Amino acid sequence: MLFGKEHVERYEQTDGAEGHEWQGTTALILTTRGRRSGESRRTPLIYQRNGDDVLIVASRGGDPKPPAWYLNLEADPLVGVQIEGDRFNARARDATDAERAELWPVMTAAWPDYDEYQKKTDRPIPIVVLEREG
Repeated sequence: MLFGKEHVERYEQTDGAEGHEWQGTTALILTTRGRRSGESRRTPLIYQRNGDDVLIVASRGGDPKPPAWYLNLEADPLVGVQIEGDRFNARARDATDAERAELWPVMTAAWPDYDEYQKKTDRPIPIVVLEREG
């Protein structure tokens, strides 16, 4: 099973032939700029499409603190996205409360554990909307 750095490397090398399908769902590669280091950071994440937008969830398994990639995109919302062989730039934003209510079931259908993660923390787990640039 692919995970972490190996997942990113195999995904990029194979244009997602290895790593896009992951544990019964689909994964993309998100590239953020480190908020302190300024270095490029690549993370495999579960995603779903919503029209032209792409949705990801900043769950960190229900941890009270958000994932580092989320803090990075808060500092710089311009990100890189790879879905299979499609590489593009996007602007990240949190779903509004109304959008989140509508989109949460979409994301839990893709990964039911998100409901369990939300029960573990008091913070509302954000759904991040990636809007393609250009």
